[in-house]
Amino acid sequence: MALLGSLSLGLALSAHAQERTPAEADATTASTDKAKNLDSVVVTARSGVETRTKAETSYSITTIDEDRLRMQAPTSVTEAMKSVPGFWVEASGGEASGNIRARGIPVDGFGSVNLLEDGIPVQHDPALGYLNADQAFRLDETIERIEVVRGGPSSVFYSNAPAGAINFIPRRVGDTPDGLVKYTVGDYGLQRADFWYGTPVGNGWKLGVGGFYRKDDGIRDPGFDANDGGQIRLNLAKDFEHGRFSVDLKHMDDKVALYLGIPMRTYPNGKIKAVPGFDGNFGTMAGPETEHVLMKQGNGSLYNFDNSVGTHVKRDQLTLKFDHDLGAGWKLAESMRYSDTKTQRNGVFPNSLMSADKFLTQAKQFQPAGAAGLQLRYVDNPAQVFDNKNQNGNGLVVIGGLRGVTMPVQEFINDTRLLRKFDLGGQSHDVTFGYYYAHFNQDFSRYSSTALLDVRDNARLLDLVAVDAAGQPLGTLTDHGIYRYGYEWENASGSSATHAFYLSDEWQATDALRIDGGVRWERVNTKGWVEQKQTVNLGTLATSQIQTGTGQTVSYDHSFSKPGWTLGANWQFSERSGVFARWTSAFRLPNLSSYITNATATPIIQTMKLGEVGYKYSERQLDLYATAFYTKYDNVGFSNYVFNPNNNTSVAQQGYASTKTKGLELEGTWFPTRWFDVQLTATWQDPQYEGLRYTDKSSTGPILRDYTGNQLIRVPKLSYRVVPGVNLLDGQLRLQLAYEHEGERYVDTANSVRLPSYDVWSASARYDVSPAFSVYLYADNLTNSLGLTEGNPRAGELQSADAGANTFIARPLLGRSYRAAVMYRF
Repeated sequence: MALLGSLSLGLALSAHAQERTPAEADATTASTDKAKNLDSVVVTARSGVETRTKAETSYSITTIDEDRLRMQAPTSVTEAMKSVPGFWVEASGGEASGNIRARGIPVDGFGSVNLLEDGIPVQHDPALGYLNADQAFRLDETIERIEVVRGGPSSVFYSNAPAGAINFIPRRVGDTPDGLVKYTVGDYGLQRADFWYGTPVGNGWKLGVGGFYRKDDGIRDPGFDANDGGQIRLNLAKDFEHGRFSVDLKHMDDKVALYLGIPMRTYPNGKIKAVPGFDGNFGTMAGPETEHVLMKQGNGSLYNFDNSVGTHVKRDQLTLKFDHDLGAGWKLAESMRYSDTKTQRNGVFPNSLMSADKFLTQAKQFQPAGAAGLQLRYVDNPAQVFDNKNQNGNGLVVIGGLRGVTMPVQEFINDTRLLRKFDLGGQSHDVTFGYYYAHFNQDFSRYSSTALLDVRDNARLLDLVAVDAAGQPLGTLTDHGIYRYGYEWENASGSSATHAFYLSDEWQATDALRIDGGVRWERVNTKGWVEQKQTVNLGTLATSQIQTGTGQTVSYDHSFSKPGWTLGANWQFSERSGVFARWTSAFRLPNLSSYITNATATPIIQTMKLGEVGYKYSERQLDLYATAFYTKYDNVGFSNYVFNPNNNTSVAQQGYASTKTKGLELEGTWFPTRWFDVQLTATWQDPQYEGLRYTDKSSTGPILRDYTGNQLIRVPKLSYRVVPGVNLLDGQLRLQLAYEHEGERYVDTANSVRLPSYDVWSASARYDVSPAFSVYLYADNLTNSLGLTEGNPRAGELQSADAGANTFIARPLLGRSYRAAVMYRF
C-alpha cells in the first residue's frame, strides 16, 4: 500500500544490541525515523539546486521502496500501481499492455501518465496506439524504488504527463561491492532468475550490472509458452568533484501473452460467471489451433500470424546523464536517451459472440445454390458436426480476430536544465530553466483476419460447410477456419519532433511557507504518410473482401503548440504536519497515433484543469495523507468502433466531450505496536461526462444520445486497499494480507452495461533464514475472484452492442496463483 516516504515493510523493532538480518536492520531504521519519514528526498516532478523532502512538496506523491516491492511482488508495471490512490489500474491483460486511469481522466493505456526510468521518459509518448510504454519496460531487481506523482507539476517537467508521472529509480552502486540473486517459481510453470551486482572498479568509477530471465505457461495457459525472455542492464558511473557522469545500457528481448476478453454470462441469481464449458479463472480463447496461421493477403502472398509471439519487444536503450556545478551558484543537468524498439504484437481478439443458430441464420446469405443448409464442422475433424444447441455445454461461437501489428520505433530524447539558487530580500528562489527535445520515427503495419471459433478453453477452429438435404457436405465456404481474410490492413510511417521550454521557481517565502510555480510551452510536429486501401475479391467467401494497399499514399505534416502552467504552495506548520494546495493547467498534444490509420484526421489538443488540496501527518504510530482533488478534462475524443459480424468491418463513430471529477484520496499506515501494522489506500470520486451528446442513426431516423452526467467508463466511484501485516520472531518473519475492493463500473458511456463491484484477497510472507538469505511466498487472488476489469471494447464504448445481453465478452481478473522465491544478498 502507498506509504508516506520510503518506509521499510519491517516494523519498529527493539534497538537492543543483537545480530540482525538486513530486513530487521531496515525495520529498526524505520522505527527510528518514523517521526521523520516526511524527510525522504523527492526527485520526481521537481527541479532545483537544493533537495526537497516529502514534507516540503506541494503535490501528492507515493513512494514504494524495494522492501514493499518485494512483499507485493508485482508481475507488471501496472500491477505495481495498485498501491497508489487515485489510480484505477487494469492489469488483467498480462505483463504488458495495461491500463491506468488517473483521477478520473478517461484515457486508456498510459495516455494520461508518463512512465519514467531514472527521471527520463521510457518513450516520449507513452500511448502510441498499439505501443504503450509498459510494453517497453520491465520491472526487475535493478530498480531500487518507485516514485509516483499524481497531478502536481508533472506536466511542467514532462511531456504527455497531465495526470502524473511514474518514476522507476535504478539502484546506485555504493563504495563497497554488493549484490543479490533471486530465483522465483510459480504454479503456472514460472521459472525466473533476477540478479544485480555493483562494485567500484577503480579511479572513482562504479559498475553495476543486473537483469532477469523468466519463462512460464501463463496463468491463462494458451497451450504454449506464454511469457519468455528477459533483459540485462549495464551501468557505469563516476562522481567528480563538481558533478557526476553515468552511462546506462539496457537490452531487452521479451515476449508476453496478451490476454483478452472471454465469454461470460449473467445467471438467474445475478452472478456473472464464465459460460458453461469455459474456465473463467484460467481459460483463454487462444490455443494451439490459432498459434500459427498463414493468412492470405490481397496480393497473393501469405502473412505469418504467430500467436506464440504475443507481444514481442526487442529494445536497445542507451542513457547518458551528466550533472555539473558551473560555479557562482549555477548548475547544469543533462539527460539523454536513445532507444531502438522493435515490437510485434499478435493476439486472438474475440470480436463477436453469438449462438451457433444465430450465426448460421446470418450466414444464409452465403448459402450456395443447390445446398439445403449450412453446418459448422471442426477443421481438425471434418466429420464432427458442431452441436448448435449444446456444443461444449454452451452452443456458442466466436468470430475472432487474428490481429498482427508490427511497430518499429527509433527515438532520441534530450533534457537540458540550467539551475541556480539565489537569495532576494531575505528569501530564497531555486530556479530552473529547461529545454526538452524528442524525436522519433515510427512505422506501422497491421493485418487481421476473422476466424470461426467454438467457445471453450483453447478454442478450436470451425468451418462453415454447405450440406445437402441428408446433411452430407457439398463444399466448405471458409478456409480452414478463416471466415474473412484481411478485414484490417494498414501500412504507414511517420516521424515526430517535439521542442519544449520550461521555467520553474521554488520560492521559500518563510521557514514554513514555500510557493512554487512553473510554465511549459511545447510544440510538436508530426509528419508522414498512410498508404491507401482497397478491397479485392479473390473468388471465395474467405477472400471476397480482402483489404490491401493501393500503392498510393496520402501525406500529412501538422504542427501543434500549447502553453501550460502550475502554481502550488506548501505550509509546513509543524515538524509532523503540513498542508498544500495546487492548481494546474495542463494539456496533451496530438501524436502519430492520431494519423497512423488516417492521414486526413483532424485531432485536437486535449486540455485540462487539475486542482488539489492536501493534508499530511507523520509521527511514530501514524502516517497519513489526505488529498481532495478536482479534474476538468476537455476535448476528449471518443472513437466508437463497433464490429459488424455481417460484413466483418469495424464502423467508427467519433465524438468529443468533457469530463469532470471530484474526489478524495487517502493513504497511510498505522503502527499500533512494533509487531503489527495496517496500510490503507482509498479513493472516492464522482467521475462524470459533460456535454457528451451525439446523433445516432436508426431505422426510424436520427436519435439524440445524451450521456451528460453519466459515470466515466471503467472508473469506479469507490476503491480501497487494506494491508494488515505482522512481524514475528523479532522481525525475522513478516506475514501480510492484502484486501482490495473495486466499486461498480460501466463498459460504455451510455452506462448500459454494468461491471459489478468485486473484492480480491492476496497474501505474502518473508522469512529471513539468515542475514543474507531470505524466502518469500506469494498467493494472488486467493478466492479466485472473477472481477470484471473491462467489457468488450469491440462492441462499442459509446453504447455497447452487448447492452441487454445475458451472454457477452468481458475480461476478468487472472485466477489464483502461487509463487515462491529465494534471495541471497552478498
